[in-house]
Amino acid sequence: MNDRAKFLVATGAGLGLLPVAPGSFGALWGPAIHLAGVYLLPKELVAPWLVGWLLVIAWLNHLLTPWVLERWRGRTRKDADPSQFILDEIAGYLVVPLVFPADPCVAAIVGFVLFRILDIVKIPPARWIDRNLHGSGGILFDDLVSGAYAGSLLWVIEFVAPGWCGDFVRGILPCVG
Repeated sequence: MNDRAKFLVATGAGLGLLPVAPGSFGALWGPAIHLAGVYLLPKELVAPWLVGWLLVIAWLNHLLTPWVLERWRGRTRKDADPSQFILDEIAGYLVVPLVFPADPCVAAIVGFVLFRILDIVKIPPARWIDRNLHGSGGILFDDLVSGAYAGSLLWVIEFVAPGWCGDFVRGILPCVG
């Protein structure tokens, strides 16, 4: 893979270069991949689609980490996980619909917001992983934990207030559902 291709993949076609919330904008590839599977594939193939994409993105994260760390060394707030590198955010989101497959629109909207909040806050063990693991695993695993937390939190909300998230999503986006 040449440097141009590495750059495009690592930055999510440039979304990781945005001056505001590059991780959140880059992570939008996750819901796009998720919803493409939901709307283009039979229901029974959506989970394998998500797992396949998660594995490909994890592999690309591992493959590109040395290149990314060298490229942005000394130019970012956090050299161990440059904000321009957004594959970990995409992978982290993809865990949300795997944990909460009940309503794709809820996972894509509410789950995405919860994932981004939890990824920024880094509830343990995500915080420990972020601070103590290095390399591609350290970059990726805290996001996977945050994605699992977000999907689990959706189940808790659904248990406590059945249908609330779905009603909320359809209330703000009447064309959904």
